Amino acid sequence: MKEILKERSILRGRFKLASGRESDYYIDARLTTLDAEGVNLIARLFLAEIERDPEIAAVGGPTMGADPIVGALISLSHEAGSPLNGFLVRKEEKGHGTWKLIEGHLKEGDRVTIVEDVATTGGSIIRALNAVRDRGAVAKKVCVVVDREAGAGERIESEGAEFYSIFKVAELLG
Repeated sequence: MKEILKERSILRGRFKLASGRESDYYIDARLTTLDAEGVNLIARLFLAEIERDPEIAAVGGPTMGADPIVGALISLSHEAGSPLNGFLVRKEEKGHGTWKLIEGHLKEGDRVTIVEDVATTGGSIIRALNAVRDRGAVAKKVCVVVDREAGAGERIESEGAEFYSIFKVAELLG
């Protein structure tokens, strides 16, 4: 898993991050999460973490980063005999039709895990946590592929959710 991320998803140069910060590297984890082997390995690791809490009924996260991970997770959970529902959180409400902020299967009272590819400050994850709470569900856990170690874990845990990452950025840059 580590080699796939290092080979496909670590880009060097000058980049502006979603947090507004600048960096001399960028982790384009979608190049791993949109790879069959990469997303399968991520989903297996996340599913093992999620299964530690039998109350978890659904998995979802901010759209784009979470999309392939959610799809792989709900498929693997079905194969494992413990199907999870999936949902995706938009950046803003859809401006037509159902006007939804959350797409998919999220019910009031659900205990959920939020997933994301990369966490820097945790802003998009916190927005997803708040959207889940606004629907009356409980975000118990957050799982990310890479923690850039820029405060996301602490912010998320201060919101009452457990934080888990497969890798810290230092493990991938060394």
